[in-house]
Amino acid sequence: MSETLYRKYRPHTFKDVLGQEAVVSALETSISKDSLAHAYIFAGSRGTGKTSIARIFAKALETSEDDIYEIDAASNRGIDDIRAIRDAVHTLPFRSKYKIYIIDEAHMLTKDAWNALLKTLEEPPKHVIFIMATTELEKIPETILSRCETFAFRKPTEKILKEVIEKTAEKEGFKIESEAAEIIALLADGSFRDSHGILQKIASSSQTKKITLADVEKISGAPKIGLLIDFLENFGKGDTKETLKALSTLEEQSSDVKMFGKLLLERMRQVILLRIDAGFAEKLKDLYTKEHLDFLLNLSKTSKTINSEAVREFLHATGEIGMSFVQILPLELAVIKLLEERKG
Repeated sequence: MSETLYRKYRPHTFKDVLGQEAVVSALETSISKDSLAHAYIFAGSRGTGKTSIARIFAKALETSEDDIYEIDAASNRGIDDIRAIRDAVHTLPFRSKYKIYIIDEAHMLTKDAWNALLKTLEEPPKHVIFIMATTELEKIPETILSRCETFAFRKPTEKILKEVIEKTAEKEGFKIESEAAEIIALLADGSFRDSHGILQKIASSSQTKKITLADVEKISGAPKIGLLIDFLENFGKGDTKETLKALSTLEEQSSDVKMFGKLLLERMRQVILLRIDAGFAEKLKDLYTKEHLDFLLNLSKTSKTINSEAVREFLHATGEIGMSFVQILPLELAVIKLLEERKG
């Protein structure tokens, strides 16, 4: 795999875009009604498709490559860089109706650079469109925001990422286990770029054309599903000692504790929903093996400790993992509170 999967499979048309329906709809409407803004801000976390959609937007306006200018503000952030753009915008496009400037990591621009750009945004040439992509909208000056149309990019859901991972693996000639794709989607944390990057790393290390859950756990450092099952089984029985033992093993293996918390919350949520509606199992058939699904169904029928109170407690604990000097501590405290303190 000489080419990165993210670049190879990035969307090329609006129809290819996943998870940003509101943004796509608004941009398509502005094109069809010829009601374009002279400057846009695409704001959202990394890997959500901001620069990809900026290029798609430019192409939808029939802009040639010669008239699309991409600037990385992380390395071209000074006033001289923006002055060069300010001087260049007045020349007409080569072969297109518009010259489009895509400024990535726009929040990295210096104060002087923003002031220089502001003058252009106040009196923009009719043939120029600016698209500024940022992961930190709060760092964009208000004077700039007021002169731009802003679009908020949402993180794609884990379901969308999982589907993308499975389709990409298939196109690359790999067979990937459903649970392996699920873990990669969770590790990607809402980033198309990271999901492709993790998949590529694991695929490159594979000796076969099959990617298993064990492969993902070994290469990524993700917590082992078997350990999650041990935790759920013992917590479900109210066994404090064995539940804490599972957390101790998690720490000894140097696994991703926050990932464990996310997996735990997702499984607990599913157990509760299965308890309310056994038909929910149909939605999980494509996600898990029959053995794993049967385990969750059994928990929904037998466990009284996996309930809404437990979900709230572990939700709070997972949120505190990154702030704790001992990462496992918030989960341990949640177990003790739910299983031991309740007895008293």
